[in-house]
Amino acid sequence: MSGGGPPLTAGVCSVTYRALSADRVITLAARAGLAQIEWGQDAHIPLGDEAEAARVAEATRAAGLEVPSLGSYYRAGAIADPREDRRVWRRVLAAARALGARRVRVWAGDRASADAGPAGRRRTLDALKRCVDSAGDLTVATEYHSGTLTDDAGSARAMLDEVPGLRTYWQPPNGMPDERALDGLRAVLDRVDAVHVFSWWPTPRERWPLDHRAALWREVAGLLASTGRPMSALLEFVPGDDPGMLAGEARSLRRYLSGAEAGRPR
Repeated sequence: MSGGGPPLTAGVCSVTYRALSADRVITLAARAGLAQIEWGQDAHIPLGDEAEAARVAEATRAAGLEVPSLGSYYRAGAIADPREDRRVWRRVLAAARALGARRVRVWAGDRASADAGPAGRRRTLDALKRCVDSAGDLTVATEYHSGTLTDDAGSARAMLDEVPGLRTYWQPPNGMPDERALDGLRAVLDRVDAVHVFSWWPTPRERWPLDHRAALWREVAGLLASTGRPMSALLEFVPGDDPGMLAGEARSLRRYLSGAEAGRPR
């Protein structure tokens, strides 16, 4: 393990509160003592409106918060028309740059890894390579999600090995026992830049406070700390989408991260 690395950083995804304005999300995050907001394209950063993205970025930083990433909904290989695909991707990059983000999150296709087939997988991988090659100083990282090439740790690892420079997020797959989920994180840990943090168990309908899966999140924090790399741990969804839950969830997340940092060899 490398020592002296920067601390793990706690933040929130704006999609946690899709129904709220960007300014309200900023206020909630600052009051909760969080350090970052990943702005979501679907609700708060509409593609094609770089002026609004720049305004949100300025307001975020004025509140003392960082903008590590744009959470885009671009699905690599899913747009059949190459010209339209390039147009959408250019707009994603423009939004990320207007935000001053250093990372853009994308989706690894629109098919489960078991259903993509060789041609579908190749189409997605080629699109991801084009994303990485055209992103310049922006990092491209995939969502770790069902219905994509990252729905299985082996598929995700193979994808990362085939696309140099591509990074990934991680989150616990729905219904997966803790140890198996952690094995999946270990399989891709060297390419992980951020984690989406929530406690759904055993299905997305059962949304619990983080402490309901405290053992899992402490292990995750320890693995992230072991890399010695900068890492975003971003709250994504809270029980009942309740703004009143954010401060308590943020305290739990910071507790896991600070405990992991304290235990990391220097």
